[in-house]
This record gives sequence, structure tokens and C-alpha cells, in this order.
Amino acid sequence: MAAIEERLRRGAVHLVKRNRTVAVVLTVVQLAELSQRNSGLALPRVTAIQWLLRQPAIGSKSRRQLKRELGGERKSWR
Repeated sequence: MAAIEERLRRGAVHLVKRNRTVAVVLTVVQLAELSQRNSGLALPRVTAIQWLLRQPAIGSKSRRQLKRELGGERKSWR
């Protein structure tokens, strides 16, 4: 969140997946300004975690593979 908040100080944050913008993060103030300019625009209220959970699953790694890889990364953190 800190990285996103830092970037939001300079404007909207575009989330990119496979070289395509898939989402835009706005501050509450930016959203209010946008909705006032586009009063007919329906803006759903979705938290970041809700949005992430709605994204389709991609990848083919098993839970065991992910756990092994993360375990290796954690060792390098120490």
C-alpha cells in the first residue's frame, strides 16, 4: 500500500498485466471529481482485495511448488 500511496501523490496509478492496463487506482478525491464530471457514470464500490479476488486464476503451479519457492525466498530475507 505504501508504494501505491506514494505514487498516488503524482496522479492515478495504472495496474499493468501482460503489457496492458487492467485497472486504475484513484484517490477518493479523484474518484469524486471524476464522478461529478460524469454524473451518469455508474461507479461500483469495490475494495482492492475484492477486485483481486474476482480476477481469474492464472498459472499452473501447485500449492506444494509455490510453498517450496516461497520457502527458498524467505531464507534469503534473513
